Amino acid sequence: MKTFDLYLFRNLAVATAFLAVVLTLIIFLTQSLRFLEIVMNAGSSGHTFWIITFLALPRFFEVILPISLMIATLFVYNKLTLDSELIAIRGMGRSPFDLGKPAMALGLIMALVLWGITMWGAPISLARMQQMRQELKAEFSNFIFKESVFNPAGKGLTVYISEKRNDGELLGLMIHDTHDPTKLPSTVLAKRGMIVSTPDGHQVIVFDGSRQEYNPVTATLQKLAFDRYTIDLPENKAVSKRWAEPDERTINQLLRPDKDNVRDLENMHEFNVEIHRRFTSPLLAMGFPLIALISLLLGSVDRRGQAKRIAAAIIIVILIQGLFLASYNLARNNNFGLILMYVLSFVPIGLGLFFLDSRSENTRQKLMVFIANITAKTKASTNIGGKAAP
Repeated sequence: MKTFDLYLFRNLAVATAFLAVVLTLIIFLTQSLRFLEIVMNAGSSGHTFWIITFLALPRFFEVILPISLMIATLFVYNKLTLDSELIAIRGMGRSPFDLGKPAMALGLIMALVLWGITMWGAPISLARMQQMRQELKAEFSNFIFKESVFNPAGKGLTVYISEKRNDGELLGLMIHDTHDPTKLPSTVLAKRGMIVSTPDGHQVIVFDGSRQEYNPVTATLQKLAFDRYTIDLPENKAVSKRWAEPDERTINQLLRPDKDNVRDLENMHEFNVEIHRRFTSPLLAMGFPLIALISLLLGSVDRRGQAKRIAAAIIIVILIQGLFLASYNLARNNNFGLILMYVLSFVPIGLGLFFLDSRSENTRQKLMVFIANITAKTKASTNIGGKAAP
């Protein structure tokens, strides 16, 4: 039987990987549209575009992977039922719990992987993506300098350009700098220049020009000729001071916020909600395949197809996923949302294990009979009410 379990596990893993890749590609295409325009306008390379788009993907894995595993479970077990393979194995005495072990094992592995992603991987990639996005926006603001116009390039800095070439070279520059109140205002005139990106920010490098300062106290004009001169663009320095959102912080940073930072103290509740979400969300990878197993392994087997059961399982999973996202948003304002997050994460696992466990068969049958009786009484009362209406 171990051979059959490995056979099931391998099929589930392959199907899950295929579905995860397909869903990831779909997400990749949608996310790439967000960054394509800003990367092109900023004049960045295609390498930057690929990096920033891939960095946006890990945060979607906590939804992609559980959904992929659930669909793979439905597909594999339904196919084995139609091929009579599961019927033959069940005839040998295998219980629904035994048949579902490969899917449950893969769900446990998936949950462990997701805990690593949600606790560390996704926050690190998201923080880096947001940092690159801010840098691209700043770089874009530097590259929108118009010709023959006085362009504000930050507080106290004005840039005039006579001509812009396709290769990025700027001709006929005049730069008026008053951003440092401790220094005299200065004006730089240069024949040509360019904007470059450095680890410390963006700079304007100009060539073959002069720098002029007027001292109102002495009423003198100081002039300095140069072959090369560098001017820092001040707006990029704010990028490094950006406050990290809760979803951009690793679990260690959420548990140990900066108590000297006022904004961190104001968002302590947001940090707590984020911690609970990262703990409960991966549990859906264990609950979703159990819902699929219940729908296909319990009750009578219909070799002609089990479309109704499959549809019911998909609807239940979509409902749970939607309620979980809603509960996360609710938890930001109400602690009931936290309770609902735990209910939606643990209840599918508990009910799934209970229904699949052979030791709970008598209780399960009584519960199913009870539900059937309630359904029959509801239909009967509906029919009576329908006849009494005329």
